[in-house]
Amino acid sequence: QVQLVESGGGLVQPGGSLRLSCAASGRIRSINAMAWYRQAPGKQRELVAIIISGGSTNYGDSVKGRFTISRDNAKMTVYLQMDSLKPEDTAVYYCNFRGYLTGIGGSFNSWGQGTQVTVSS
Repeated sequence: QVQLVESGGGLVQPGGSLRLSCAASGRIRSINAMAWYRQAPGKQRELVAIIISGGSTNYGDSVKGRFTISRDNAKMTVYLQMDSLKPEDTAVYYCNFRGYLTGIGGSFNSWGQGTQVTVSS
């Protein structure tokens, strides 16, 4: 009922930048929160950044000051600007949207397919 399509991953050298995008489509009435998570091999999925409906943001400690989350409500799209990338940022990055569906569809909690980010020289 809600589809999320991510783009923007790839290979970048340490100190470089990447911008991820995640666009939603479907029977969405409202979005309460948009977030980015990541999962490195052998590790648990962790929160990278989140932006809630009022515009407040929160970041994981390891990315504060380097990553910026933003959104375009009209396009139902969330972005993650990643600067000063480090090898330890290497992971699969997933977007996550939570909100409510149109009609009597109730709430939704949807995930993107994941996009690989590799930071290496």
